Amino acid sequence: PESLVRVPLRKRKSEVCVLPPYFYPNKCWLEDGATPCVLVETPHKELEPADPSNFKQYRFKNLFIQASPIPRLSWASSDDVWIKMLNKELKYVHDKSYLQRHPRLQPKMRAILLDWLFEVSEVYSLHRQTAYLAQDYFDRFMLTQKDVGKDYLQLIGITALFIASKIEEIYPPKICEFAYVTDGACDMWDIQRTELHILKALDWNLHPETSISWLKLYAQVEAQKEAENFLVPQFSQETYIQITQLLDLCMMDIGSLDYSYSVLAAAAFCHFFTFDDLHKVSGLTWDSVDLCVRWMTPFMDTLRSEATPQLKNFPKVKDDDRHNIQTHVAYLDLLVSNAHTQERQIDSTDCQMSPVAVGSLLTPPSSTEKSANP
Repeated sequence: PESLVRVPLRKRKSEVCVLPPYFYPNKCWLEDGATPCVLVETPHKELEPADPSNFKQYRFKNLFIQASPIPRLSWASSDDVWIKMLNKELKYVHDKSYLQRHPRLQPKMRAILLDWLFEVSEVYSLHRQTAYLAQDYFDRFMLTQKDVGKDYLQLIGITALFIASKIEEIYPPKICEFAYVTDGACDMWDIQRTELHILKALDWNLHPETSISWLKLYAQVEAQKEAENFLVPQFSQETYIQITQLLDLCMMDIGSLDYSYSVLAAAAFCHFFTFDDLHKVSGLTWDSVDLCVRWMTPFMDTLRSEATPQLKNFPKVKDDDRHNIQTHVAYLDLLVSNAHTQERQIDSTDCQMSPVAVGSLLTPPSSTEKSANP
């Protein structure tokens, strides 16, 4: 075979590619101007203009959103925080008309369930926000269902509280503890199955601004002083728990679902402060809260005849956090007293006092007696 001779490779001369004049972008721009030969950042980043002085700065104001009452924050934009809270009011919808989808249920059944959830919350030293999240989950879940019987209300309620505790609490009770308080009516598997059902129905939207979160904002803005940390509570704990007791009683009435959470908190706040204070902390007008304030007045009159609530001590709860723990009083008795002694005048015929049957208790059957699907 012929030997292979390697032919040395010749170095290729560097070739210069001459482009037409219009391919040179720098000649299309002034020497002192900006050059198009820059990296264009992704849309989620801000790109500073080459010469900001050549651009006019505009600030736009949304005429349909009240100015933020939140003071200037060092860790966030107060306007952004305020707008996000208002947006949640539109995203998370609640409506008392869901009872029309459940002909076997009555308003008193909801009141009994919430009264029991408040009691369970106090037993386990759960925060008020946890209890109010559970109430919101329950009402919004029932809005997505049809013809649910009263036998499943306790299971739905304790599951909603179980979900809320995992959202809000640092050390939530275990699922076996939630099953225990049902006295055998629900077991852990019932709660787990119902948990998935609720989460799917709510489309995993679990972070509304509850009435308690709005109330804490109003109270903190009203008591805020200059150079104070906005995250550290400045308001009176004693006054705060009086307002929360009024809010607890009102939330048990299904008529509360006629109002947004921010308006409910504002109406409760208005019964302890002047309207000028309310306007300063919320930006709401009197027309937007007038109806709710009048609806809430009989509840306030009922509480005036009761003893003033006192701060309670809870194990492993610091003194400066006691006001945030959900408490329970004889709310059902207060509702009955309110219904018997107050005659409420409401413009809408649909807004009526939820009847509460004295001595009525939720007695769901044991897990073995329940069908597979609610």
